[in-house]
Amino acid sequence: MDMTNDKIAKRNVAVLVLAQAILGAQMPMIFVIGGLAGGMLASNPCLATLPISFIVFGSMTTAPWLSPLMQRNGRRFGFFIGAFAGAIGALIAAYGLYVGSFAILLCGSYFTGIYMSSQGFFRFAATDVASDAFRPKAISYVMAGGLLSAIVGPQLNKLVQDAYAVPFMGTYLAVAALNLGGMLLFFLLTLPKGSRADTTAATAPVGRSRRQLLQDPQVIVAIICGMVTYALMNLVMTSTPLAVVGCGFDKNTANDIVSAHVLAMYIPSFFTGHLIARFGVQRILATGLVILGGAGLVALSGVTLTNFYITLILLGLGWNFGFIGATTMLAGAHRPEERGVVQGMNDMIVFGMVTFASLASGGLMNCSGGTAVEGWTAVNLAMVPFLVLAGGALIWLVRQPRTAI
Repeated sequence: MDMTNDKIAKRNVAVLVLAQAILGAQMPMIFVIGGLAGGMLASNPCLATLPISFIVFGSMTTAPWLSPLMQRNGRRFGFFIGAFAGAIGALIAAYGLYVGSFAILLCGSYFTGIYMSSQGFFRFAATDVASDAFRPKAISYVMAGGLLSAIVGPQLNKLVQDAYAVPFMGTYLAVAALNLGGMLLFFLLTLPKGSRADTTAATAPVGRSRRQLLQDPQVIVAIICGMVTYALMNLVMTSTPLAVVGCGFDKNTANDIVSAHVLAMYIPSFFTGHLIARFGVQRILATGLVILGGAGLVALSGVTLTNFYITLILLGLGWNFGFIGATTMLAGAHRPEERGVVQGMNDMIVFGMVTFASLASGGLMNCSGGTAVEGWTAVNLAMVPFLVLAGGALIWLVRQPRTAI
């Protein structure tokens, strides 16, 4: 990609940063109250985090069709679908709370997952017209848009979560408004319009199959590292509000801890791209995995407010290095004609594991011991085998001979 295109790329990045800030604010809001709302309606406390699991499951099952759809019709089309689904999902969830139906709440959560999937492609859209040199910075800057969402989301949630007689209904109504207003930003993007014509041309380049892509060491390790970093972040974050409230603190304290976590997820994005450019993606990925391990150690050492804050801050920082690193590695491991296939496959696998993590989170937290402390311990011990998997994959990649894509 020619450097002259970076002027357009930088403008797209600015729009996507705003989209992350405005539409992205819904994710910390929903992740704070999802388990609490689920616990209020579920007949079994082990199912408390099921609304969050349905969000991630929705994202996992959306990515395989949404990515090729955007390949054919353009990113903007997919982003509109995501925001509209997010608004519909929030309204369905609000109705579920109003009538006291856990099943309807889960249905709304699934639609929220469609939005979550589309938001995941913001980071790839930032690279569509970016030069190789600007690509990691573009990804990093777009991810940094979550910084404002980390501030706006939890603080807005404090104002609206108890605005109605039905707890948390105000949160979902506010989320619907964020989606409907924020989707207007997508009109400002200048992105490729899709490749419908190219796919019918006899001379169109043909990319590798899914099987061939998964035989590429760089592709498979990028997927593994992205999967592990996102899943572990979700595993711990999903159970945090339950652990905080279970240890005697209130809901507003849980909001503040999650806010600190999301800030830690996105503040480093201002320099993560520069660090990748200077030290290499593999070193930054390894650093992220080490930091995630550190978060687990702090969590296991106690359940004071200080422990919760430090754990969630380290969790956010480790996710930032790990996930941006994995995204950058994947973006450099495929050709343009393979974009729809590889990105959809990546997000399906990543969010498949995140779905499993969110399901496991509620079970580990509420059903693996008699107290909140025992549940919190189980959640953090569950990180160990996955960190070993990602670390081993990264070491294996370093030992592989370099090949051109």
